[in-house]
Amino acid sequence: MAQYQTEAILVAARDWGEADKMVTLFSREHGKIIAFANGARRPKSPLAGGMQLFTHLDVRLASGKNYDSVKQCEIKNSFRHVQEDFNCMAYGTFIAELVAELCPERNPEPQVFDLLLEVLMVLSVRNPRMVALAWAWQLLFIMGYYPDFKHCARCGQVLILPTYFSYLDGGCICSICDHKGLPEVSEKMVHFIDCLLHIDWRNPIEFTVNGAVLMQTEQILIEYLLQCLDKPLKSMNFIRQVAVVMKNG
Repeated sequence: MAQYQTEAILVAARDWGEADKMVTLFSREHGKIIAFANGARRPKSPLAGGMQLFTHLDVRLASGKNYDSVKQCEIKNSFRHVQEDFNCMAYGTFIAELVAELCPERNPEPQVFDLLLEVLMVLSVRNPRMVALAWAWQLLFIMGYYPDFKHCARCGQVLILPTYFSYLDGGCICSICDHKGLPEVSEKMVHFIDCLLHIDWRNPIEFTVNGAVLMQTEQILIEYLLQCLDKPLKSMNFIRQVAVVMKNG
């Protein structure tokens, strides 16, 4: 059974059997890897500490017929600041779930890997909500899902703002095409999304956004992701629950 070493971030995990875990790792060299971590739920297992969400690892895996298996791991960064803050954890879960859902298996995306590391680094020192929103738009752009805000998704003509967002068409619709019932996309929204798209995580700039524009941009993003994935994101329920707790706390 061939073994290989890689650097990876754990972006999903679920219990399997009595003591095992099925984990989703995102590596620089191999992209997304789904693997079994045998015995990882046993307290004395050498894998127990490393098989936690967000953990940045050097990991050794053995190739398998259907799934690989984790043999050894060394923690490079546990991102405890994310794991110990409910708000950061909620948005961190959203960030990780997008990687697990949008990135295909065994498709190396070193840009996504490096960006993910930078985003996890700043998640506790910046507004987690804004970090997650920016990450989502950036990941959509890198993975080829970014909607067209410049040309009508139906007739192809150059758009004049405001326009209307069509989830089914995967982009904006001009005022001439049938846009009944579609949410409006304003110039402020397009400018805000462009700012998010070009954030340098190593030296992020400060900017402000109107609350209504923020909520409208989030709503378009969530509905668009639902269309892209054909299912809701599980992390959204966690974010809502944490928001209620923080509001009432």
